[in-house]
Amino acid sequence: MVVGTIVAGPHPRFRSPNPPVPDRSRATAFRKVELRMVITIPRPAGVLGGMLAVMLGATAAVAQSFAEVDATVRDGIQRGLYPGAVVVIGRRDSVLYARGYGHYTWSPASRVPDPDSTMWDIASITKIVATTSAAMRLVDRNKLQLDAPVHRYLPRFSGGPKNRVTVRMLLDHTSGLRSYVPFYTRAHRSRARMIDLLYAQPLVRAPGDSAEYSDLNALLLGLVVEKISGVPLDQLARREVFIPLGLSSTMYRPPASLRPRIVPSGIWRGHPVPGQVNDQNAVAMGGVAGHAGVFSTGMDLARYATVWLRAGAGPREQWVSPATIRRFLVKGPNSGSRLLGWDTPELEGDEPSVFGTLISDAAYGHTGFTGTELWIDPSRDLYLVFLTNRAFDPRTRDSLKELKVVRAALSDAAIRLVPHGCAQELVSRC
Repeated sequence: MVVGTIVAGPHPRFRSPNPPVPDRSRATAFRKVELRMVITIPRPAGVLGGMLAVMLGATAAVAQSFAEVDATVRDGIQRGLYPGAVVVIGRRDSVLYARGYGHYTWSPASRVPDPDSTMWDIASITKIVATTSAAMRLVDRNKLQLDAPVHRYLPRFSGGPKNRVTVRMLLDHTSGLRSYVPFYTRAHRSRARMIDLLYAQPLVRAPGDSAEYSDLNALLLGLVVEKISGVPLDQLARREVFIPLGLSSTMYRPPASLRPRIVPSGIWRGHPVPGQVNDQNAVAMGGVAGHAGVFSTGMDLARYATVWLRAGAGPREQWVSPATIRRFLVKGPNSGSRLLGWDTPELEGDEPSVFGTLISDAAYGHTGFTGTELWIDPSRDLYLVFLTNRAFDPRTRDSLKELKVVRAALSDAAIRLVPHGCAQELVSRC
């Protein structure tokens, strides 16, 4: 008998020397996974022989894919794209692979990232994990209407074509707002001034006509959910998302006591600055903004991904209804690749897709400027979390473009890790 075991969570050889004490309250979210290949006859023949050959081939393919994952991530380090990374690959009820690579900084004396304990500036994935998720909870309770005009909740966002901008348009990026405006250069770290400048921004396209990814949409959506709930966005996200989903290491503005666990995403006057969000508009908002500011771990984002694969079911109760999940996974008539909050694969472009080439049409995901990525493929019951600190002193000229190549290769390696077919499926599903 040949038995291959993939442990749900970091393999003992990959853990840091002093791993954190496991949180038993979250143990029900994941379990041990076994990929069993049984050999009972010396000379395979007929149908049985063919099945065994497939199973043996699957074992070799899985081992090769683990090596491919490792080699791909290490290649990014060797090319100077980022000093450190973590990868978590899993399914709705199990972690298939989790590992840390490199170091917090380019110094080999710095710590090695850990999938469970190391915290990362997740940049624009904030738009999903905090802002979109808080909006989902409000939609689920009928406190927020997707097709209501934004000015119903934010009366200052009004006048002319702005009156036609809906909450849905903020989520699928069809509002007509500019992609980016460096408000911080005029706000002088004043949140009130930031908000004044945001409201003063004109539309540059007709509402609903076309999609253009924009930080401004998420900034406004953050203000919308704050207005409805009556509490600041960081408190709302903690109450409605992070605590219910068991994301204990996910937060805005991490305290100084956690800095040893945080990978720096930037440098100030020659020194790493762990725990400082690498987005000046978010800094001007006090570190709490709808588009950026959240810090998280690989395993927390894995827990978050499983909620989507389980149609909104949290670790203890239904977090949002399956119907609400479905509403947020529908494209609009002019939203291009955009769902509500999420993006989807575009495989026809000249540059490689961060989703790779093997992803299904049902997949969705998001990336972050600092070098972060999360995608979910419900048709394969699979997710990938890939966190790096690319924004920390990259040693190559065009690190963003080069990172796309790494992301694409890693996405394909993750999918090859667990291809379709009963011989390669989890034992409980065969």
